[in-house]
Amino acid sequence: MTAGAATGPARVLPVARTGGSRPYAGTGPLLRLALRRDRILLPVWVLVLGGSFPSVARSLASIAGTAAERADLGRSLAANGSLRALYGPVFSDSVGGLTAVRMTTFGAALAAVLSLTVVVRHTREEEETGRQDMLSAAMVGRRAPLTAALLTALIAQTALALVIAAGLAGVTGDTAGSAALGVAVGGVGMLFACTAAIAAQITGNARLARGLTAAVIGAAFVLKAAGDAATADGSSPLTWLSPLGWAEHVRAYADERWWVPLLLLAAVAVQAVLAYALADRRDIGMSFLPARPGPAEGRLATAGGLAWRIQRGGLYGWGAGFLLSGIMFGGITNGAAELVGDNEGTREIIRRMGGEQGLTDAFLAAMVGLLGLVAAVYTVASVLRLYGEETGGRAEPVLAGAVGRLRWAAGHLLIAFGGAVLIMLLGGVGLFLGHGQDLPGILGACLVQLPAIWLLGAVAVLLYGVFPRATPAAWAVSGLALALGWLGPALDLPRPLMNLSPFGHLPKLPGTEMTWPPVLALTALAAALVAAGLAGLRRRDVLG
Repeated sequence: MTAGAATGPARVLPVARTGGSRPYAGTGPLLRLALRRDRILLPVWVLVLGGSFPSVARSLASIAGTAAERADLGRSLAANGSLRALYGPVFSDSVGGLTAVRMTTFGAALAAVLSLTVVVRHTREEEETGRQDMLSAAMVGRRAPLTAALLTALIAQTALALVIAAGLAGVTGDTAGSAALGVAVGGVGMLFACTAAIAAQITGNARLARGLTAAVIGAAFVLKAAGDAATADGSSPLTWLSPLGWAEHVRAYADERWWVPLLLLAAVAVQAVLAYALADRRDIGMSFLPARPGPAEGRLATAGGLAWRIQRGGLYGWGAGFLLSGIMFGGITNGAAELVGDNEGTREIIRRMGGEQGLTDAFLAAMVGLLGLVAAVYTVASVLRLYGEETGGRAEPVLAGAVGRLRWAAGHLLIAFGGAVLIMLLGGVGLFLGHGQDLPGILGACLVQLPAIWLLGAVAVLLYGVFPRATPAAWAVSGLALALGWLGPALDLPRPLMNLSPFGHLPKLPGTEMTWPPVLALTALAAALVAAGLAGLRRRDVLG
């Protein structure tokens, strides 16, 4: 650039590539590579998430075995605005219909998260790490990477839909309703795969692409929740503005609306066309959002400041989500007794989750436990940011200076473990705002969850420091704890199996006496694992 030339964001222009006349060249090998890389991730997600649907159906059949009990449960769900916001309207009180109410929104949201992970990993993340440059030097067409990523997501969502449909058909005996629910969940997952593909084109790095897609998923849930809370039949325009609302309007097991999946298919097609159009207009590594120039003088004086700059957006989002979730759960708690009624099976499940105290306290303790399980996901994700920074090549320039490894890691770990304290407190405040009683007791119950949360984060630190190549296995450990806490009480799993999760050792507060030995033991074990992980990080080589 000559002196005095105007400056501004770089223009994104199409650049000819090898195989430019064959835009899909190399799609097959890239697809096989993606499936090989995800050979553990995809089967685990599909089997665990898909298998949870028939598990919930069997649980509902056991606790509401008669038509009268199911009708009573359906009326209670439909009459509670907070529960409608969380789960959706009740279109049928059959076992399949109640399963659809319980699982459609959460299943579709988790399917969307699976698509987000897969598509961003095989598009923007490949570019960010430089691997796509090497692949594109061979006979790889312009559209091949995006096509391979979307096909990987399509295979995963198709497998998920089939597992859900087959499992539910075996439990309910209703093939049409089971197929409709599977198509609804898989369709929403594929829609958000295309959303993630668009985000991967317009953003400059994988972190922003994931954050933007996650924000769209969150907005879809908020719209659905607001619409369902306002109307008992899901007819609110807000519900129809959300793809998650479309999934519930498939009306599985209740005179299925097969034209709604066509709406999902149309949205998938429109977004896919947009993603390809954007991919055709940019070069590898470029984006449509210009990078902001940094300040003339550096503002980040410490490694901790850098970690805060990287992770603060995620912490803000998690904190807001916990506050809103706490308000919603607190509102549900006030009607727990009316919701359960005389159904002893439901009462027993709540007591397994929340302890042998009064029903309201048990329900509140169960909600606190759910917040703790989700907070563990935040902590593990924040710890694994260290792994992402190292494998992405961004840690090495920092460590090449005067910053030691332990000081660099400490900044991220402070946000991971301290952030868990903050979001649990925000969740407790939300529970109090929704419930309206016993702020000290609720906050104490939320803080008691921290040792188990920290222990799962400490496992991630240990794997990262001592066995860095096995670091992603931390997701399997946290996923096991989440599955045991979510499905274990409903399936009445044996106590030794439930104790595999650190949450199974915590006192069920509020409503029961505080027991310190397990809390202190979990805290000490977490500290020991963190120390071992940091010792390993200090001795090993930096990942290349």
